[in-house]
Amino acid sequence: MSKTNSQVKPLVSFLTVNFNQALVTIDLLTSLEKINYENWEIILVDNGSKPSNLKEDSLRFDKVKFIHSEKNLGFAGGNNIGLPHCAGDFIFFINNDTEVEPDLLDNLIPWMENQENLGILSPKLCYFHDKKLLQYAGATPMSKLSIRNEGIGWKEKDEGQYDEIRQTAYIHGAAMVVPKRVLDRVGPMFDDYFLYYEEYDWCERIAKAGFEVWYYGKSVVYHKESVSTGQDSPLKIYYLTRNRLLFARRNNPFLLSRLTFLYFGLIAIPKNVLLWLSKGRKDLAMAFGKGFWWNLTHKAK
Repeated sequence: MSKTNSQVKPLVSFLTVNFNQALVTIDLLTSLEKINYENWEIILVDNGSKPSNLKEDSLRFDKVKFIHSEKNLGFAGGNNIGLPHCAGDFIFFINNDTEVEPDLLDNLIPWMENQENLGILSPKLCYFHDKKLLQYAGATPMSKLSIRNEGIGWKEKDEGQYDEIRQTAYIHGAAMVVPKRVLDRVGPMFDDYFLYYEEYDWCERIAKAGFEVWYYGKSVVYHKESVSTGQDSPLKIYYLTRNRLLFARRNNPFLLSRLTFLYFGLIAIPKNVLLWLSKGRKDLAMAFGKGFWWNLTHKAK
């Protein structure tokens, strides 16, 4: 750990990515400035925003390092260009559409310091506009066929039933903490996912390297879900479909990944296309088909 003496706490680097959501990002920075923990910094990546007007506003905050990308590199790509600027012992990847409590790190970082095999962790997530409504309290394993899993606690009322610390199958990309030593060994997220499933893929790689995936329910982050992509947008449907299949190709044996393609062709495509056409959403049906077709015409790296 980067300590000058036994009294200095580990440095935490908050890493967040903005894309055309300057006011939302400023709200996050305002929230982070109120945390109790003393030793932290913020790396803010402006990910190809048009117009790019965030730098002047962000630099009025203490401890902000501003990085500008001329091009939108997606979730993983935007985070990855910020990583070389992170000096922390722990990297806290946090969505720009979140806000936090002042005690976010008070117990989380001391606990993480004592976990030799911890690879990646997410705190509890609740919805910002209903702070007693849970979004994430851990996740179940991924179905090898459908490449689906479930979020534990999703849309339950938060009554403290998940205020616990335990291992889980996957973290949540809106808020995840990785020790620098693990990042150095495993490497960053693959940036060709662009949006969605990159954090699941990362968890698989971290676990295969011998590290553990944890849920920490004693700290909470409030998430303004889908501020950047919207609910049921063609962009969201395209990347969810494309990347479910890409995840299968990268993480499942060849024959099993072929079964996933068969499942999509015989079940998922007819079901979803008929559903969206019945709702007059031809754009979503086309986005789903486009995501499937991408995997037929591109190799998995």
